[in-house]
This record gives sequence, C-alpha cells and structure tokens, in this order.
Amino acid sequence: MPRLCKPSVRVPEYVITAEETLAFAERVHAGKPQLPLALRLIRNTGVLKRHIVQPIEKTLQHPGLTERNRIYEIESKKRCPEVIEQALENAEVTANDIDAIIYVSCTGFLMPSLTAWLINRMGFRSDTRQIPIAQLGCAAGGAAINRAHDFCTAHPGTNVLIVSCELCSLCYQPDEDDIGSLLSDGLFGDAVAAAVVRGSGGTGIELERNAAYLIPNTEDWISYAVRDTGFHFQLDRRVPGTMEPLAPVLREFAASHQWDAGNLDFYIVHAGGPRILNDLAKFLDVDRKVFRHSRATLTEYGNIASAVVLDAALRLFEEDTPMLEARGLIAGFGPGITAEMALGTWNSGDASRIID
Repeated sequence: MPRLCKPSVRVPEYVITAEETLAFAERVHAGKPQLPLALRLIRNTGVLKRHIVQPIEKTLQHPGLTERNRIYEIESKKRCPEVIEQALENAEVTANDIDAIIYVSCTGFLMPSLTAWLINRMGFRSDTRQIPIAQLGCAAGGAAINRAHDFCTAHPGTNVLIVSCELCSLCYQPDEDDIGSLLSDGLFGDAVAAAVVRGSGGTGIELERNAAYLIPNTEDWISYAVRDTGFHFQLDRRVPGTMEPLAPVLREFAASHQWDAGNLDFYIVHAGGPRILNDLAKFLDVDRKVFRHSRATLTEYGNIASAVVLDAALRLFEEDTPMLEARGLIAGFGPGITAEMALGTWNSGDASRIID
C-alpha cells in the first residue's frame, strides 16, 4: 500500500510573538469597538509565536497585489527546494524516482504552477505529472495526501511528492477590521512543508482508505473575496462549531473500515484553532491529549494552512516511534466546509528505492 513518509517542514526566520501581535493590533486598530473582543479571541487561540517571510514592519504594509505576488514567487522559489530535498532524503528516494508532484498553496498564484519550475531546476523527470491544488485552503494538506494515495493506487510502484507553500502573511489586509479578519491576523503563520508518498517500501503511515465530505450549504463560511488589493479572507462565526456535524462523518468513515474513530492510536488533524480540537475531542469522546501534535503546531507556528497536517505528522514521526500497525486518522478541514480524511497504519518495510 502507499506509504506517507516522514515530512520536512521549515518556517521563515522572522518571528512575531503573541505579545507583539496584541500590541500591533492595539496600535493599528486603536479605538475600534470590536477590538476588545478580537484581542480576547486572539489570546484564546493558544498561539505563542508565528513565523513570517518579511519583518513585521513590511508585513503591515500593503504594496499592492503585483508586488505581493512577486514576493510570493521569490520566497516560494527560495524556500521550497531545501524542504523538498529533505523530504526526498527522508523517504530514501531521489528526484528521478518521483512520478507526480502535488503542489498546494492558497496564498499566492503562479502560472505555470511552481511545479514546472521545480521540475526544471531540481532534476525531476520531464514526464513528471503536475497536480496543483489552489482553492481548498487548509483542507488541501489532507487532500494532497489523499490524491497522492489515489495516484499510487492507480499507478502501482509510483511515488508522489507533496509540497505545501503557505505564506499567509502576504494576505494581510491592513484596512480590514471585522472580527474575523482581526482574528485571522493573530492566527495564521507562514511555512513550507513537503513529504513523499511512496507506492512501495519506506517507513511511515501506510494509507489504507480516504474520503471527503462537504457540509451542505456552507461554502461561504470560509472564503476569499478577490479584490484589487488581493485576497481578503472571510471567516464566518459559525466555523468553530463545525466539528459537531463532522464528528459523526469521521465516525462513519472509520466504521466503514471496521475501526472506531474514538479508539485509535494517533490523530493528525488540521489545527484551525483550539476550539476545533477541543470540540473534536468532545464529539469523538477522546482525550484532548491525542491531538497534542496538532496543538503543538498551533502553539509554535499558528495556523499554517495546508502545511498543518504535514507538520503534525512530522511531530508524530519525531516522537517515540509508534507501535507497528498502530492505527490512525488524518483529517484536514477547510473551505466548503470540506473535510478530507484518511486512515492509515504505522508500518516499516523494505526501504529499497523504487526506481522506474
């Protein structure tokens, strides 16, 4: 079965702490009636620090969509190769062994996709399939794992590289001061992540089943308004409550595999915020500690969009090695409201390279 190998994750060098975030919000939005509530919500996120690609003084400015997208292109090309090289090494494969690249990002736009640049610059074969995913937001990390699983199942013996490049700070809109915007300003961070799904061999999470689910009539709960100034993130106040309808979906999904979603060995879940994790623990009837990897990502990096599930998975790999055949759930949530779900077991096998 296809196997998700150890991811690689890097965050930018510029750091903004929770205290600095609150101070900037108080200064930039002083006198706004919604500020006290926004500050309280930011404090409750549990985010201690975030990493961003520019100094905070530049981040708070808006040089225009053209300049921001130029920065996105420069920074993505600067930061992705190192992360990819480490992911290939972790999986014990080379660029020549990769048959498809799935590139996910919702914070910048390039055409052709960055996949074309990566193929030309990093030694991937010219017949490598390109699969860009741009509009699933935070759910795209889970979606990328699932599409890699599908590809390797359809084409036995192939290997898929997943790359997530989320530079959320480039979407900051200084004139937006509604509660959702202010909260997101204190929640999202930047990161680049990559992982290989091997069609055979390697050590990691053996992917057994995947599925997707969209909560009906919620497509405007998480969205972008695309304007002259770029992407304006829109967050409905009902979003934190989405785990109540999604938990039964996760239960049914696990049951279809004869597993109990409330009795698994590990959980890799997108950490949109602390309430998401707390509610999911409640509705699945599990201890909150099972989401420690996702919570650690949120605390140390903030919400890094599609990169969350890969960073949480990395933390699982770096913790004490799970028992052989340990069973787990991977889930990403995002616009739609969309859930991308996968079930897998921890396994190790023949690490010999699969070379076409």
